[in-house]
Amino acid sequence: MKHVIIIPATIAVAMLAMISCSSSKKTQTDTRTEIAVAPQTIVPDTFVFPSIPEVLTEPSERISFLVSHFWDRFDFSDRDLIQRPEITEQAFVDYINFLLSVPKEEVDRSLLYTLDKASSDTISYRHFASLFEKYYYNPNSPFRNEEYYLPLLQQFIQSPLLPEEAISRYEFQLDMALKNRIGQKSNDFHYTLASDLTFTLYELQSEYTLLIFTNPGCSTCEAVIKQLNNSKPLNDALAMNSPKRTMLAILNLYPDQDIDAWRANLPNMPTRWINAFDKEMEITRKRLYDIKAIPTIYLLDKEKKVILKDTSIEAVESFFSIKH
Repeated sequence: MKHVIIIPATIAVAMLAMISCSSSKKTQTDTRTEIAVAPQTIVPDTFVFPSIPEVLTEPSERISFLVSHFWDRFDFSDRDLIQRPEITEQAFVDYINFLLSVPKEEVDRSLLYTLDKASSDTISYRHFASLFEKYYYNPNSPFRNEEYYLPLLQQFIQSPLLPEEAISRYEFQLDMALKNRIGQKSNDFHYTLASDLTFTLYELQSEYTLLIFTNPGCSTCEAVIKQLNNSKPLNDALAMNSPKRTMLAILNLYPDQDIDAWRANLPNMPTRWINAFDKEMEITRKRLYDIKAIPTIYLLDKEKKVILKDTSIEAVESFFSIKH
């Protein structure tokens, strides 16, 4: 993937080891509510991890402190650091790696704390906003996570530090991110088969529905379709279908308008799938789904609630491997 640093720096790996291997002795102050924190002095022209108090001995305490004070020694007023991704962007990637180890409520607090620190300088704030967008919203990012991104978007659209065009973009992203969230019912739509019969998503009676948005002529789509079609967990689930009960329905939907190209490509589609197109371009017109890139995969339950949103083949296979 281009321009995305996905490997934590060596110092970050060492920091994780230090956190994990800290003293296992229980202190006599487990019930403490306040911890004396030494001043975290800003170190110019670089990034330095915060000093974790020795009184924190449990790995969970130490990682919580780390994400809560991660940027305390970073100089957000030094705009030259923005031009040095080996320092600023690498520290950012280390930071979002650490966030994977703490509960969601701590993640939210830490993210907003980071924005607050960055707001001391307009250029730094805009740079960090772009980093969050790149890593949490870009469809090619291994860190993509709309649930983490949502509280940031809610701040972006109110920020006086961002230009109008950026706020408009973030408003659109927020609107789309709030649709079809995990645990919520997915948006219904019509789909049309090659026979020209039209049905709705909610008419599908199945325990699970794998919804895939693809395009004919898309090489990535072809690879994903082939992998899904050969997937043992998915084929095992499909094998459980019977006239009385459908365990899994796979709806492969073409959301664009070149129906001739779709029909020409139809012989290449798996026959056990429901292969259809959006005749009225309903999904695009009404912005029912956030299709950042093709292919896009959703997994829905019996009530059409979202289990996995804009997900990966690996996540789908893992779900069915565990479930069945």
